[in-house]
Amino acid sequence: MTAWRRYVAIGDSTSEGLDDPDGRGGYRGWADRFARHVAAAHPGLEYANLAVRGKLTAEIQAEQLPLAVELRPDLATVVAGVNDMLRPRFDADDITGRIGEMQAALIATGATVLTFTMPDPVRVMPMARPLRGRFAAYNEKLRQVSAQTGAILLDLGAHEVAGDPRLWSLDRLHANSAGHERIGYALAWAAGLPGFDETWTASLPAEPVRTRRQRAAAELAWLRGHFLPWVVRHARGQSSGDGITAKRPLPSPVEA
Repeated sequence: MTAWRRYVAIGDSTSEGLDDPDGRGGYRGWADRFARHVAAAHPGLEYANLAVRGKLTAEIQAEQLPLAVELRPDLATVVAGVNDMLRPRFDADDITGRIGEMQAALIATGATVLTFTMPDPVRVMPMARPLRGRFAAYNEKLRQVSAQTGAILLDLGAHEVAGDPRLWSLDRLHANSAGHERIGYALAWAAGLPGFDETWTASLPAEPVRTRRQRAAAELAWLRGHFLPWVVRHARGQSSGDGITAKRPLPSPVEA
């Protein structure tokens, strides 16, 4: 097994770790969890996370990729595209092509690169039905691009459990702590780390059926608390990443 000494994550809020609180006012996330899994098998691993919430794929490529290449990682994750899919215009070929370019640039330095597809958003967010085609096109193109570059693809989108609402936060855009934990485990499995298997694909236990009133109340709470503020922010040209910097810009040892 390859000895990994430095892991670098680039991306948006997904890689930054929203919504997986670390108990210190910040976020942990699947990248932190994956880093700990890697460090358990590769003692002395250093880890940097350059991801910033709200970033589009082109911004990640322009701002984060050069820094990541300079850090000379031998392990990297490149996850991007969701923010692009939420914009009025979306070009799956352009977005996944940029992801492929980032994969190739890091692979050219000798890094093992991982990425993953996205689950169907409709189970988590029923209003996202018009976006279902975008997610499907993105996933298919990402599978093709990753096969061409040699990046390791974790096909989350092919497993129903990835879209279970119980693995997603109240904003329906980010995984919750349980979701991040499962993604971190799945990446460890995809990377071939010892002690990890396909149990991450197992479905959650059946949940109680909610009444129509309960479902309506949940939709109203989401509209008021998350969707409308998001619409207002974007109408004003604001990004959730404004004023935010990378939480872990330099490689440092992974805490046990």
